[in-house]
This record gives sequence, C-alpha cells and structure tokens, in this order.
Amino acid sequence: MSAAVVVGSGPNGIAGAIRLAQAGLEVTVVEAYERAGGGTRSSERTVPGVLHDDCAAFHPTGVASPFFASLGLERHGLRWLWPEIDLAHPLDDGRAGVAARDRELTRRSLGVDAERWDRLFGGVTGDFDALLGELLGPVVHVPRHPVVLGRFGVRALPPATWTAGRFEDDPAAALFMGAAAHAFGRLDTPVSSSVGLMLAGAAHAVGWPVAEGGTEAITRALLAELAALGGRVVTGVRVTSLDQLRDLIGERPDVVLLDTSPTGALEIAGDALPAHVRRALGRYRYGPAAFKVDIAVDGDIPWTNDDCRRAGTLHLGGTATEIAAVEKATVGGAMADRPFVLLGQQYLIDPARSKGPVNPIYAYAHVPHGYAGDATEAVIGQIERFAPGFRDRIVAVSTRSPADLEAYNPNWVGGDISAGANTARQIVLRPRPSLDPYALGVPGVYLCSSATPPGGGVHGMGGFHAAEAALKKAR
Repeated sequence: MSAAVVVGSGPNGIAGAIRLAQAGLEVTVVEAYERAGGGTRSSERTVPGVLHDDCAAFHPTGVASPFFASLGLERHGLRWLWPEIDLAHPLDDGRAGVAARDRELTRRSLGVDAERWDRLFGGVTGDFDALLGELLGPVVHVPRHPVVLGRFGVRALPPATWTAGRFEDDPAAALFMGAAAHAFGRLDTPVSSSVGLMLAGAAHAVGWPVAEGGTEAITRALLAELAALGGRVVTGVRVTSLDQLRDLIGERPDVVLLDTSPTGALEIAGDALPAHVRRALGRYRYGPAAFKVDIAVDGDIPWTNDDCRRAGTLHLGGTATEIAAVEKATVGGAMADRPFVLLGQQYLIDPARSKGPVNPIYAYAHVPHGYAGDATEAVIGQIERFAPGFRDRIVAVSTRSPADLEAYNPNWVGGDISAGANTARQIVLRPRPSLDPYALGVPGVYLCSSATPPGGGVHGMGGFHAAEAALKKAR
C-alpha cells in the first residue's frame, strides 16, 4: 500500500488519517467545508471576540481516549481545563444534583441517595480505564476484561427509567436521566441506561473538561500531528464519487476512509457497494435533532442554585419523569414546550473565550428530526425557568436550526448530530450487522464516522479502528 484518502475531517477522520500515516501511507484528507474539523470547530457567532463551540463542547471521551492519549497532543498546544463541578441538574424547587470528580460535592447534593449513587457508579469509576478500552471499540470482540464488561452490561441493559427509579429523591434520579438523555432517544427502552452510566461515570473518573481556546484546539492539535507525519489536508472540495479521488491525488488510493454518514457513503460509493450493504445503509435510521442557540450575556447566569454557578455543563429538563416523557415525545416527532436543553458555561474555566464582561453561553435543545420551527424561545425559557432574570442579561443570540446544521455538516442528517438513532439495535449493530462494522464490501473502502462503533463523541476511536481494519486486511 502507498496512498490513502480520508473523506471528511472530523475527529474520526483525522484520527484515521493519523493511524494510516503512522503505518507509512501517503495520506490526503479531503474536506468539503473551508475549515477542517467537522463537529470540532469554534466560531465567533454572536459578538466579535466572544468564542462559541460550533457543536462538540465537553470532552470526557476526548480526555479519556486511548488513541488521543497515545499521540501526546499536548505538545501541539492542546490543554484540557476542568470546572469545579462537571455537571449540574437544577430542579424547580431550587435544589440541584451535581456530578464532579470531587465525590463529596456529589454526595452532598444527592442527600438520601448518596449511598445508592456510589453503589451504582463505584464499579464504573473504579474500573473506568479497563471499561473504556472495552466500550470504545467494535461491539464484537474478545474482551480483555470480561468481568468488568459483564458487570457494566448488567447495569447497562435496563431502561434508564428503571435505573432512575431506584433513587428515592428527585436530584439523583434527574441527574442520571439527564446524562442518559445524551443518547437523543427514548429512555424507557432496553440499553438506554448505558449512556447515562458511561457519561455520569466519566464525570467522576476523568471529568468533563473543555479544550482551552475552544473545541477547535483539538482539531488544530490533530492536524499538527498529521502534518508531522507527512499527511496533507485539502479543504473546500466536496467528494461525490470514488472515481473523483483518483483525480484528486493522481492515482487510485489503496485505502479510502469515509468520515461520513451512511447516507454520504451511499452517495460516494454508490453502485460499487454490494447490494446487501446498500440495502443495510439505506435502512439506517437517524434520530432526533439539535436546535443550537449561542447566546452572549452580560455577566453570569443568575442560577437559583449556587452549585449551578460553578458548573461547566448543565442539563435543563426538570425531573426524571419529565425528561423521559419529553424525550419520548421528541422521538415521536412532537415538539415539547419545555424541551431537554444542554447548556455550557465554558468561559468559567476558559475566560479567554469572553470579551470583557460579555460571556458566551452554549445551548441546544432536543427537537424532532428535521424540525422546521424555531425553538429559540423554548431554550431561553428553560434557562429562565432555573435562572430568573437571565433574559435581561442577553446581549446577542445566534441560532441554527436542524436544516442549518445539516447544511453546515451534511453528516448531521435532519439535524441529528449523533449521526444515527441510538436505538437498542443501532447501539449494538451500527451501522449494519457485520463482524467488521467498518468495512463497506468494497476493497479498501471503510466507514469511520460516528455511525460506526463506538458511536458519538470526540475520541477518534471510530477512525482509529477503521484504519486498523484496513491495515489488518492489507496485511
């Protein structure tokens, strides 16, 4: 092998490119947008000098990624910053459940459920490194830590509603359910506890840090590593066919990695795909969308609960019961009056993102797939609900609908920033049932996006494993 092309420059694409370059291939990354990065970009969207993350903002899987750790990205300027409280979930009565690396902060917020929370997450956090190695790879594999994986599996299989129901009081139940809601799916179905266990466990084990200077700092560090290995990046070129790649690099590439959605893979590989692969990718399901709202505020958010004023990330959705009902309705295509909202206060630990007293607030709501309405007021209303007076501090607002998000990044079909519905079937068998989930049935062509295991998140492991699959096949 001598040449490889990676289509798409999200963290999975660049990670796959780096692994191929490490193996000695001449690697070219081709990106349709004028800037590399996919979901790991940052921009001034509201007020000049005020920096917002475009999509990914908090990085528990980034700081814990085995492949990223192996690269030593710190020498390329990547620096992680941790808030005092990683995650907070406020309630209408003024209380809030919090998750932090300081377990005493968590226990204090959870009251009567502190011991139950510790029992639920003790194994997850204690075995986190071993567990992460099992979960950030293909589902079908020979486990190195079968006991650890088995213990997690027993806790992960039930619905999130069942797990939350084990707690006596609202703060713990809501805190867990908010973490589980990152799946953008129903929370009363099997395996829906898995995301909540992993993300809340990560808050205790490694935290939910941000990248200093914005999420795009991760992209810059990865691109610097790729350049050091001789790889190159071409931006502003949209790939629509495999034949186009020969013209781009002057020869037929030996390996092609597609950091695209299954829909994008169908467009690019087309009739070259075996019929059964085309059918499987055509049946791939996409999930609910995000409606992104970037807000510039004068000063801080006046949260009713003091812990929320120290939290990097907040989940705004009320009780566990309310979140489960809203997520079910959203999956079914109904827009909720009070949608689940994720909010970020990255500036608390990275003040360079602010301009004087004006601070950036990151927020998005879960909305139905392809939602064509305007959720701006619903998002602001959810913030005002737990921080009365917030509206009066708004300086500027910038919004992006599901259609805007898809136009910005075609991988986000219908505004689905998870690149696929996280149903029980697709959590286990994404993008299609196969012993090699990265192979597309075309020699040398592999899918490496968040539509492949281990799914969403800024960790690069989908790209790493796709590159490993290509190298193994070649060997």
